[in-house]
Amino acid sequence: MSASRRGRPTGPTGPVIGRALQLLDAFDPQHRELSLSELARRAHLPLSTAHRLTHELCVWGAVERGDDGLYRIGLRLWELGSLAPRGPGLREVALPFLEDLSRSTGENAQLAVREGLELVFVERIAGSGAVPVLTRVGGRFALTATGVGLVLLAHAPVEVQEEVLSGPFERYTSKTLTHPAQLRRLLADVRSKGFSISDRQVTMDALSVGAPIRDARGEVVAAVSLVVHYGSATPRALAWLVRTSAQAISRALPG
Repeated sequence: MSASRRGRPTGPTGPVIGRALQLLDAFDPQHRELSLSELARRAHLPLSTAHRLTHELCVWGAVERGDDGLYRIGLRLWELGSLAPRGPGLREVALPFLEDLSRSTGENAQLAVREGLELVFVERIAGSGAVPVLTRVGGRFALTATGVGLVLLAHAPVEVQEEVLSGPFERYTSKTLTHPAQLRRLLADVRSKGFSISDRQVTMDALSVGAPIRDARGEVVAAVSLVVHYGSATPRALAWLVRTSAQAISRALPG
């Protein structure tokens, strides 16, 4: 199963709602514009059903049809997404600290939350000359490879950890950890030290250091990280910066 699909909610829905969600789920970063036939094929729906439901989605604003006949995600979904408390609300609080973190290092500062068995990036600030990354705002990623992912997984419920550690694991580089025993030791280290280190696990030219963001009850609700050029700074020096930012964001969160 791909990293972009694993952990996505699959609970029961009504037949019409379920099919409409199948159509929306046909879009992804590699398929931002789709014809009606492509929508039907990717959603595994008859063409007539796809045509009827896509029309209704267009009327509501969830989908837009361009002059070229291709369908795209509509702004109405963006409006609704902006109301999600774990997304924009968290982002607004964290943004000044992320900007400071990125400005002081010239590198990538990232903010993420856990969604099921994956993480979702809420914000990313790229500094001048920042190392290229595979992540994007709103994108999903495996919990086992990135700095933010390791923090979120280390503080996830035991049942979530066990399901993730049962695999399969996506290997991005030769440094990507894919052995459950190695990952368990790393997660224990994250909990003990209060920060994570992802050493060239996603790309061979990048190192990521992450730290937890906690709510007023002390629960980990998000994670922040710095992604830097490998060899440009020691992980411990970065850990101090990231942990300081994470603690500041935690204090700024509403009670």
